[in-house]
Amino acid sequence: MKPGLFDRLNRVGAWMVLLFLVLPALIAIPVSLTPKRFLSMPEGEYSLRHFRHLFTSPDWLSSFAQSGIIAASTAILATTLGTLCAIGLWRVTSRNTEIVRAFLLLPLIIPQIISAMVFYRLLVPMGLIDSYPGLILAHTVLATPLVLITVSASLANFDPRLEQASRNLGASNWTTMRRVILPSVKPGVYAGALFAFILSWDEIVVTLFISKFNVYTLPRRMWNGIRENTDPTVAAAAVVLIAITLIAFAISAVIARRRAQGAASKD
Repeated sequence: MKPGLFDRLNRVGAWMVLLFLVLPALIAIPVSLTPKRFLSMPEGEYSLRHFRHLFTSPDWLSSFAQSGIIAASTAILATTLGTLCAIGLWRVTSRNTEIVRAFLLLPLIIPQIISAMVFYRLLVPMGLIDSYPGLILAHTVLATPLVLITVSASLANFDPRLEQASRNLGASNWTTMRRVILPSVKPGVYAGALFAFILSWDEIVVTLFISKFNVYTLPRRMWNGIRENTDPTVAAAAVVLIAITLIAFAISAVIARRRAQGAASKD
C-alpha cells in the first residue's frame, strides 16, 4: 500500500524537525577547525591544533576520564535500582503502586536547579561535596527514573503467565527473575543503561553546584572554557562527543536489527 499524502507530510515534518535540532550542533565542526585561539569560523584556512590540544592536554584527558568513571558508575547503579523498582511495581498490585511510581519519577519533573540545591544541602553534612561518591549519588537519583520508564515499558509486553509457570515448576524468586523476567526485558534494561550513561555524561547544572576542584567533569570544563576564555578546544570536544554519540546509536541500531532478524528467523 502506497503512503498517502498525510503520511508523506508527516515524514517531511519529522525530517524538518530533525534538521532543526541537529544542524545547530553541526556548527561545532567548522569552528573546531579554526586556526585561531578564540571561537570563530575558519576563513579559508583549517587546522587540527585544537584536536591535538584536546588529546594531549592533561586537563582535558582528566576530564574525559572523570566523566567516564562517573557516568559508568551511575549507569550501573541506576540500571540496577531502576530495574528492581520496575519489577517490584509490576509485581505488586495495589492502588498505592501508581503513587509510589509518581514519587520515583519526581526527579524528572523537578527543575534541575531545585534538585541541585537539594543535593547541595544533603551532601554538605555528609562530607560528599566535590567527591566522586557525591556526584555518582546525585546522578543516580536523576537517572534512575529513566531506567524505571524503559523497563516498565518492556514489562508491559511481558506475559505474567511465564512467571507463574516458572514458579509452578519449582523455581525460586531469584531464579525466576534471572532466567525468565530479566531476559524478557533486556531491551528496556539496555536502553535505560544507555540513557543513564548519557544523562550523567552530559549533566551540568547539578555538577556545577556540588563539585569544585577535586572533580572536574567534561561538561564543566566545556562550560568554563566558553564562559572564561572562549577556547576552541570546546568545539573540538563537542565534535568528539557528537561522533561518540552517533557511533553508540549506530551500534545500538545494528544490534537491535540483528536481534529482530534472529527473532523473525526463529518464528
